Amino acid sequence: MNKYQLQGKIKSTGVAIIFWFLIGAHFAYLDKWGLQIIFWLTIGGLGVWWLIELFLIPGRVATYNAQIYKMLDEVEKKEKAEDLAKYSAGQGKA
Repeated sequence: MNKYQLQGKIKSTGVAIIFWFLIGAHFAYLDKWGLQIIFWLTIGGLGVWWLIELFLIPGRVATYNAQIYKMLDEVEKKEKAEDLAKYSAGQGKA
């Protein structure tokens, strides 16, 4: 996966809260479909889980984004190493 695809996967806390408020789909927004199905089946824990999630959403988004940033860092390091190898190979020809 390239860095532009990964950058497109970064999520917003504001959008997650909108999904939570309107249709209770914040887990789906964060690609956690198992939890999303359970959330819907229990009707948001009869409202208790739904309310608690309001305070947990920022942390969930931050955790999700941290994984994306880690993958982005790995991709960028790989690209830099490839660029350095190309540059070094080009210098050897001269």
